[in-house]
Amino acid sequence: MLNKINNYLEKIYKYSGYIAGIFLIFIAIFILLGVCSRIFGFYVRGLSEYSGYCMAASTFFALAYTFAEGGHIRITLFLEKLNKKLRKIFEMWCLLVASIFSGYAAFYFTKMLTISFVFKERSEGADEILIWIPQTPLAIGSILLFVCVFHHLLKYFYNND
Repeated sequence: MLNKINNYLEKIYKYSGYIAGIFLIFIAIFILLGVCSRIFGFYVRGLSEYSGYCMAASTFFALAYTFAEGGHIRITLFLEKLNKKLRKIFEMWCLLVASIFSGYAAFYFTKMLTISFVFKERSEGADEILIWIPQTPLAIGSILLFVCVFHHLLKYFYNND
């Protein structure tokens, strides 16, 4: 059963990487549309805001995928110098601290999203979009990062005992 859950979570992390890639494509489309609109003399409201929202969404969706693939900055140079027992303790401590901080961020991004939704906040840009719409990928991505880090902590604890 644990292998099934592990495989399911790994698929979720991989799909979040694909979603991040899709948002990068949207960024390219919005930038090209902005360039073309200047060349041909028409104006599309909010293109710079939309590309910024897509950049934030791409970043946050990519966090869990990058962590699962081992792409985040690691402390391996330091860990290589430790003996096996100290290395295990230090890695578990790092994963625990990362779980706490990513959980804290996920909680407050979700709280920010909820407040924006309840009070119907709008952006200050030219488009005046409801701000909860671009905040949703940030909250989802931060929750995915927390799940990924905590999953790796549990996996590390389970595999090394």
